[in-house]
Amino acid sequence: MKIEEIVNITKKPTLYEEGTAFMWTDPHISKQLLDVHLNPDLDLASRKKTAIERTARWILENQNSSEKLNILDLGCGPGLYTEIFAENGHNVTGIDISENSIDYALKSAERKRLNIDYRQGSYLDIDLGQEKYDLIVLIFTDLGVLLPNEREILLEKISGALKKGGVFIFDVLKDKNLRKKLSPKTWNVSNAGFWKNVPYLALSESFLYERERVILFQSAIIDNEENITTYRFWTHFFTHKKIIEMLEKYGFHNIGFKDDVLPESDLWNGDNVIFTKCVRE
Repeated sequence: MKIEEIVNITKKPTLYEEGTAFMWTDPHISKQLLDVHLNPDLDLASRKKTAIERTARWILENQNSSEKLNILDLGCGPGLYTEIFAENGHNVTGIDISENSIDYALKSAERKRLNIDYRQGSYLDIDLGQEKYDLIVLIFTDLGVLLPNEREILLEKISGALKKGGVFIFDVLKDKNLRKKLSPKTWNVSNAGFWKNVPYLALSESFLYERERVILFQSAIIDNEENITTYRFWTHFFTHKKIIEMLEKYGFHNIGFKDDVLPESDLWNGDNVIFTKCVRE
């Protein structure tokens, strides 16, 4: 491999330039992600178990009705939130793009005798229905990793899928300390690991797009046959004003914020995360 090739793949890309692969559906990586999801002590694919329980409790306590709710969990992963909602007596649907996560969630629900409707696929593509749900949740800052056009598509779908007066709850990263959130450039060699089950070199770094309030986290993976795979994760940061402008466009009102759902621990928790609750008109 020529040095010029390595130089080119580590240059700062243009805003929203696509990578060459999608992590969530890769057969090898999705298995690694499931293991990370299920580790109760990690804040990576999912939050720590204590944070999940705290968040789910806050979500349920903030519902105006004591009746059984129809709840949709978008990006449900292996069912860490859906199971809590179902255990509290609600009708729950979970959607996730990872086949491994949904398979695990189905088996777990069957084992625990929980009646949860799981659907595998992208929530950008699946028909969410019309005026079907009392509550829709999108947790672990999923909205902020979507590209702007994807975010618009999803918000329109969510607005349509909620009943009149239905609630949408989600969290995003707060627009603060962006430079501190940049990760250093790292070069790691592995015989087999998270990215591949064969030897590879991982070149990871991040880039700040300050005007747009976006950080790109990028990993370029080079295997022993010199094939290069580039994974790009665009992470957006929000102010309260930006969130209000974004939601009002789709008919949401009674928009409220809570910045202390998660405990303070690092730059990705505590008041670095904005939880938003809004109501469909």
